Amino acid sequence: MRRAIRAAVLTGAILAGTMAAAESDTTYEILSFGDLDGWATDDHSAALSVFLNTCGDMTDPDWVSLCALARDAGDARDFFELFFRPVMITGAPEDEEEGTEGLFTGYFEPEIAGSLERDPLYSHPIYRLPPEVGETEGPWLTRRDIVTGDTMLGRGLEIAWIADPVELFFLQVQGSGRIRLPDGHHLRVGYGGANGHPYRSIGKELVQRGIFTLHEVSAQVIKSWVRENPEEGAELLMHNPSYVFFREVNEVPAELGPLGAMNRSITTLRSIAVDPAYVPLGAPVWIEKQGAEPLNRLMIAQDTGSAIKGPQRADIFMGTGDEAGRRAGTMKDPGRLVVLLPIQRAYALLPESVL
Repeated sequence: MRRAIRAAVLTGAILAGTMAAAESDTTYEILSFGDLDGWATDDHSAALSVFLNTCGDMTDPDWVSLCALARDAGDARDFFELFFRPVMITGAPEDEEEGTEGLFTGYFEPEIAGSLERDPLYSHPIYRLPPEVGETEGPWLTRRDIVTGDTMLGRGLEIAWIADPVELFFLQVQGSGRIRLPDGHHLRVGYGGANGHPYRSIGKELVQRGIFTLHEVSAQVIKSWVRENPEEGAELLMHNPSYVFFREVNEVPAELGPLGAMNRSITTLRSIAVDPAYVPLGAPVWIEKQGAEPLNRLMIAQDTGSAIKGPQRADIFMGTGDEAGRRAGTMKDPGRLVVLLPIQRAYALLPESVL
């Protein structure tokens, strides 16, 4: 069964408490589970376990009820099919040229060598959030101001120090990571806030300069270019005025993933980052990723990202370490994502004339 509508200013009222109001040209299409390619062969129990990790933090009554039922669910596939309906959400954010087509990228938890003390090798600081950032209306200092100015100096805001400014930049892009200390211990850091400036892609900037084509750009390509061109590379990093601050999250056991936007550990290849203006955080999401390594799987929306904009954008969490980073860095694949919404919420998206 397929039913599509063009929403007027509908989403904010109908889905209050689950996601922010989407743009008025957003389209919703209710599908059947038979429309989901590979649905029958997925590991629904694994997805249910990840769903249970964060559903207890969802406060809307519909989700609270479903979370309670999930704790006693027998067959996981039956649970999802009985209480949810797949909804295809399409449309582009008002301030984005892209976003109508499905696009999947990957992210990971970097593991970077570092130190708790500054020395000639480890000289680039990972900063905590300055208290005045939260007290400021509008954007705070830019990346250039923070990196080249003296605002941060002598305040004890350094969590740790690392050797490579490019790794620090990509740690900020990922939003979390583990610092491998000289004694073999690890320090885990997570997102602690940002300076309020919009994220600008340095990959797109390299394409616009004619240095690479769109298909050539990846995280590894960018890192290599910046290192091979230190002066131009340092200036390229300043193209992105957004700057991310961190906090220590050592309460998370080493065997678990980093904390996502719901302040719970995320799970390799089961957690995704989404745009919460369209997809409720905590919701199950069916993905059909194409590309060199197709992936059809039930994920849980447990994270966000400044570059993730639109109803058909998702960042797949690939895990921790260099191998996860290599896989994440080359992922830029088409496909589609379908949100599983509680039945009553799915059908509330339909106008009365269709019901």
